[in-house]
Amino acid sequence: MQDGFKGDLRMARPDQALGADKEVGRPSPIDVHVGSRIRLRRTLMGMSQERLGESLGLTFQQVQKYERGVNRVGASRLFDLSRVLDVPISFFFDDMPDSLSGHPGVQARGRIAGFAESQDAFGDDTLNRRETLELVRAYYRITDPAVRKRVFELIKSMGPGEP
Repeated sequence: MQDGFKGDLRMARPDQALGADKEVGRPSPIDVHVGSRIRLRRTLMGMSQERLGESLGLTFQQVQKYERGVNRVGASRLFDLSRVLDVPISFFFDDMPDSLSGHPGVQARGRIAGFAESQDAFGDDTLNRRETLELVRAYYRITDPAVRKRVFELIKSMGPGEP
């Protein structure tokens, strides 16, 4: 017993923290995933790292570190990011790969403990490719809904048929 308390109430060391990678100096895969989701949304919105940084009171270098997972995103910063990027906080944890299911707080099949919806992961990295992001941005810049629908139908007709 220490200081009159039962049990071990000491705080965890930083290397024992939730999501910390066992190899020193390497970002946690969860932090890398959250960072990739920040980058995805920022890019889909056509927003530069500088502009996002200004909106949050950060430098673009700090935004880069968040996007690479080098700097962990705290709860208040995640809240600010969700407001600036106009997404729910859960967005940053969507599509969590099954490989992270061994981390504390993440259940099997990519579902994050505490979130009601299932978080099914994509089998590839299609949504994170620059080509995909540029295509989506260009598509939504088409102001005429009829033209946009025709472009959509054209692209669908050029690919392989539905499985």
